[in-house]
Amino acid sequence: MRSYYVWQLIIVGAVLATGQVMAGGDVTAGEEKAASCVGCHGANGEGVDPNPPIAGMDAELFKTSMQAYKSGEKEDPMMAMFVQTLSDEDIADLAAYYASLSAAE
Repeated sequence: MRSYYVWQLIIVGAVLATGQVMAGGDVTAGEEKAASCVGCHGANGEGVDPNPPIAGMDAELFKTSMQAYKSGEKEDPMMAMFVQTLSDEDIADLAAYYASLSAAE
């Protein structure tokens, strides 16, 4: 019984030590996928006028917004075209990445 708890602690510790998985997405993978966002939202998600900043954006809000563009609920021709190429995993990774950035960057 005691070894069961030791293994639980090891697993939890390993997950916490990686620090890369956030909000159901992978921060490192999101950073790699963010290259196509840079032109409109800046190198650090700071926003490029007239496009809004996305650095520090809540991951759930980011995912909800991307799904709204994907479904057509939110309309923007550029975002609609871009988001159609993204899987749910891509969106989760991007959400984790942008949530990990400071809004002041």
